[in-house]
Amino acid sequence: MSTPLGLKHIQAIAPYVGGRPISEVAREYGLDESKIVKLASNENPLGMPKSAQEAMLRAASDLGRYPDSNGFELKKVLSDRLGVPADWITLGNGSNDILELAARAVAQAGDEIIFSKHAFAVYPLATQVVGAVAVEVAPTPQFGHDLPVMLEAIKQAGNKAKLVFVANPNNPTGSYLEPKEIEAFLSQVPSNVVVVLDEAYNEYLTPEQRYDAIAWVKRYPNMILSRSFSKAYGLAGLRIGYGVAQPGLTDLLNRIRQPFNVNSLAQAAAIAAFQDDAFLQAGYELNQAGYIQLTDAFKELGLRFLPSSGNFVLVKVGDDSGAGARINLELLKRGIIVRPVGNYGLPEWLRISIGLPEENDAFIHALREILKSA
Repeated sequence: MSTPLGLKHIQAIAPYVGGRPISEVAREYGLDESKIVKLASNENPLGMPKSAQEAMLRAASDLGRYPDSNGFELKKVLSDRLGVPADWITLGNGSNDILELAARAVAQAGDEIIFSKHAFAVYPLATQVVGAVAVEVAPTPQFGHDLPVMLEAIKQAGNKAKLVFVANPNNPTGSYLEPKEIEAFLSQVPSNVVVVLDEAYNEYLTPEQRYDAIAWVKRYPNMILSRSFSKAYGLAGLRIGYGVAQPGLTDLLNRIRQPFNVNSLAQAAAIAAFQDDAFLQAGYELNQAGYIQLTDAFKELGLRFLPSSGNFVLVKVGDDSGAGARINLELLKRGIIVRPVGNYGLPEWLRISIGLPEENDAFIHALREILKSA
C-alpha cells in the first residue's frame, strides 16, 4: 500500500465551501438563472459601485503589465483616510488572505491559535494549514465571543499561545462586541500573543455602535486590524482586503505575502470604492431596511433569530439537527440560495444575507410556503 502524499495536518483539512453559485443551482434544478435569488454569501445586493466600474475599465488598458506589488496608490488613499503611515498597511487577496498571513507569520506546529466557537470558518483552516492547535472557546448564550473565557484560554496555553482571532461583527452569528469589552481584552492579552480583530462587516455598524479601532492599532503593537472590500464596498468578485498593524507585524506579513497578490483591477476599483461615500451610505440604509423586513417576517412566522450587526441574519428553522439542510433543499428547489451552517455546529439554523427588497420578499414567500406545508 502506497504512503499518502502530503502532510497529515494538510490531509485533515476540510476545504472551505462558499455559497453555491447561481449557475450551479440553475443546472442542478433546471431553473432559469435570471429568476434565482442568491442570499448566501453576504454580498452587496447593490453590486459594484459605478465609480469602481469606471476606474476598473480605465485600468484595463494596461493589463499587459504586472500590478503595483506594493499598491502605492491604494495604500496612500487608505493611509490618508485612516490616519496611519502607508507602511502600516498590508494588502490582501480578500481579507481572508490577511487572516491566513497572520497565522503563517506567527504560528507553527505545536503552537495554539484561539478563536470562538461559531466564528468564521477560515480561522480553523488557517490554524490547520500551519499545523497549529486550534483552541475553540465556548460562546456566550447568544453565540458571540466570550472574551473573558478567551483570555483564560490564552493564560492556560502559556507560551504556546501565539494568535487569537476576534470578529466584530461575527460571521455567521452577527453578534457584536462593545468597544469597552474589546479594549479591556486587548489590554490584558500578553504582548507576545497577536490579536487579529476581523472587521469584515464593520461598515454595517450603526453610528451608535461604531468605535475607533485604529486607535487600538496605534496603542497595541501586537494587534492586526483586518478589513474587506467584499461586503459594503461591493467588490467581492475582485478579492481585495487589507490589514493595519504597526511595522513590526506588517513587515512579517509582507515577507510572506505573495508577490502581486492584489491585481491591477482590484486596486483601481478599491481606490474608487473607498472614496464613494454615497454608495456606502446607500448600502447601509438598504441593509437597515432589509434587516427589519426579514426579522419582521421571522417574528410573524414564530422563528427564533439572532440580533445581527452585519448584512445577514441567522434564523432557526427547526428543532431537529436535519432542519437546516431540509429547509435549505426546499428553498433551492424554489430558486432561493441561502447558507446552511451545519459546518459551524448550527444544523438547525440558516444564514440569510440581506438582499434587495424584492429578493427578501421572494425568500420570505418561499419560506412561508415551505413551513406551511411541513
